Amino acid sequence: MGFFFFSATIVNGLSHIVATSNVHSFNHLQTFVSYFSNLFQAVRMEKRADLRSILQYLPLVAQSSSLVWPPSVEEELQTMSRGPSDSKVNSGDALTLHIRNMRKSLSLNANDLTPYALQGYALFFDKKISKEESANFFGAVVPALCGLLLQLPSMLEKHYQKADHVLDGIASGLRLLGPQEAGIVLLSQDLIAALLACSFFCLFPEVDRRLKNLQGINFDALFSFPYMRQCTKQENKIKCLIHYFRRICRCMPTGFVSFERKILPLEYHPHFVSYPEADSWANSVTPLCSIEVHTSGAIEDQPGEALEVDFADEYFGGLTLSYDTLQEEIRFVINPELIAGMIFLPRMDANEAIEIVGVERFSCYTGYGPSFQYAGDYTDKKDLDTFKRRKTRVIAIDAMPGPGMGQYKLDALVREVNKAFSGYIHQCKYKIDGSLKIPLKTDTNNTQLEASSSRQVPRTSDSANQVVESSQRWCIDHEEKKIGVATGNWGCGVFGGDPELKVMLQWLAISQSGRPFMSYYTFGLQALQNLNQVTERITLEEMTVGDLWKKLVEYSSERLSRKTWLGFFSWLITSLST
Repeated sequence: MGFFFFSATIVNGLSHIVATSNVHSFNHLQTFVSYFSNLFQAVRMEKRADLRSILQYLPLVAQSSSLVWPPSVEEELQTMSRGPSDSKVNSGDALTLHIRNMRKSLSLNANDLTPYALQGYALFFDKKISKEESANFFGAVVPALCGLLLQLPSMLEKHYQKADHVLDGIASGLRLLGPQEAGIVLLSQDLIAALLACSFFCLFPEVDRRLKNLQGINFDALFSFPYMRQCTKQENKIKCLIHYFRRICRCMPTGFVSFERKILPLEYHPHFVSYPEADSWANSVTPLCSIEVHTSGAIEDQPGEALEVDFADEYFGGLTLSYDTLQEEIRFVINPELIAGMIFLPRMDANEAIEIVGVERFSCYTGYGPSFQYAGDYTDKKDLDTFKRRKTRVIAIDAMPGPGMGQYKLDALVREVNKAFSGYIHQCKYKIDGSLKIPLKTDTNNTQLEASSSRQVPRTSDSANQVVESSQRWCIDHEEKKIGVATGNWGCGVFGGDPELKVMLQWLAISQSGRPFMSYYTFGLQALQNLNQVTERITLEEMTVGDLWKKLVEYSSERLSRKTWLGFFSWLITSLST
């Protein structure tokens, strides 16, 4: 807003108040104050860097320093909010007509939708679910979702008004949180619900998202007709999401969810942990943490206080909104609020992880991959923390896909252990409790090593300082001393990683991060049937992080040179015996 326009607005506002009231009266003074408070708030909205970074990816438009729906979209939403008796939206076919109309009003290109997506909506609601379920959805859920979307502009304005004050000055507003940009976004559950309703109606602009390394966020690929017709797992993913909408329309949750981009700084910092190189790991004297091995059960069902690992794709959310149903995709549809992070979190770099705190679980399921099925309602009974977030902590870390023999190279070992370390480390936990030995130490000088002993230490960058500040001021884990890590066969399965190697790399990272335990779910994998015996032997030998790292490096060198074809467990037991 230009200076002259702003000044004219003030003059007009003053003239109006003076002309129509007695400005000396208390009531009119309140009017005067309220008027200018709202005016200055509107100006601040327009100047917000966080809003400007994300606005082009939202379906709303900025108008007179406010966020609004285009009039024709608002009219469509109002009509549908009154129910099928007014809107005639009582079938999948009718729904697709309104989706087309709203997208046209938003100037969204029809070719941006996945081919046959709208036919998939019609197929699902008219053929794949019962008439009773369909009638309930169009009679109760669709009107409620449209009513929620009508509130989205005011919800976002309220969100930005509070965003600078929730975390003692740390930015928490909805924004594009790009690579190497440590930070937090804190969203209310009702705002997340409204954003996911936009995804359901395919209202998000898709233009330029890929240029920013962002995933598609609309549900069109999920409903794609060819997949829907042939693929029951696709149908069951949608059932999980429809159940979520049904639940939140019946009773809107009132908590919050935080999304944090965590960065292990590449630059050396004198007081915090930076990206360790191989010699740092080799010289660590940190003891290995305790380990619990579970041959059955699932990470999300772990009963204690633990980070729950998301075996993530580098693109947060992976194939949740298309055809796959592996560990990450399943987690995202039973905890749909995770999907909101796909709106504003681009691809992860090698030294980054994403931590999400507060997501609520809504669905039960059975199966995995092609056998995945929605299995009814789930009541999440997790307690809330001081920020009204559920005490569910999900940590997304992406392993190298299809590494083959390359996973035994030293740089690959460093990459994988540091990727896990970036997720498990809590920078301020070290600051508060120096006894944790989180900085990688040698057994000779007991000081923090540089990121690499062979390179000059660079001056700490603004990015590293941001990591430090964020970690210091946004911290609750130091209040709870027993938060370990619940994980499993990260980077294995379709990613092709060696499970015996990966479990050891995770054990190293969890131990070095100061976490008290690793709760490992093998999912019955045959290659890990001897994991208990091997970890017991390692514990008996009183090996440190450095000792186990050096064994992994030695073994990997022999695998690369074809001196051994044994798995790491067999090789290690033989090595220790001799």
